[in-house]
Amino acid sequence: MEKKPLFSGPRRPGGSRPRPGQRQRPGDRNSKDPYATNERIRAREVRLVGDNVEQGVYPIDKALRIAREKGLDLIEISPTAQPPVCRVLDYQKFLYQQKKRQKEQKQKAAKVVVKEIRFGPQTDDHDYNFKLKHAKGFLSEGSKVKAYVFFRGRSILFKEQGEILLLRFATDLEEYAKVEMMPVLEGKRMTIMLSPLKDKPKKEKAPRPEAPAHGKEAAPETPENDEAPASKE
Repeated sequence: MEKKPLFSGPRRPGGSRPRPGQRQRPGDRNSKDPYATNERIRAREVRLVGDNVEQGVYPIDKALRIAREKGLDLIEISPTAQPPVCRVLDYQKFLYQQKKRQKEQKQKAAKVVVKEIRFGPQTDDHDYNFKLKHAKGFLSEGSKVKAYVFFRGRSILFKEQGEILLLRFATDLEEYAKVEMMPVLEGKRMTIMLSPLKDKPKKEKAPRPEAPAHGKEAAPETPENDEAPASKE
């Protein structure tokens, strides 16, 4: 009686998995390292860059020898270049610096909040000051302000008044924001974009006049005459 195979299904692509404790061979596809290093670099020659080496094109054997003599790793940072570009660094420190840089870039690319403020072409002073106060609060929080004048029907005839209103708005906020986009008319809207200043300027205080010392009064100034007073006869 013939024995049936234990498993007759299709094999997974990519070969067998390494057993626990078994190291992956250089150039193995299953490696999770984002960069090829040392013996995993397959190019015959590489270009070395960096401040700690003499820059130039080297055969791979000589480049590996330079890295070993310094007690560092040969890291392929640009595999698509001809020849590939490598650096001689500590690989773990290099990965740490890359992760740190990516984290900083994500923080800089954080979502920017844009607050909208709507005006009419004939907004009165009370409504204007109310919205100006809100805009100062938004800018102080680090948000951008998109202010626009909405024209209804025939009010489009007052587009010049809308532009004057938006420019006045930007001028009143010059201590809080800079103009990112000047007033632009798009359909029935005229829009201006303001972005917050990084550092809010501080107003300079006028110097206070010095008070005279306690108990002492300033002597009145006597006019100086070049000529002596005339003598009485």
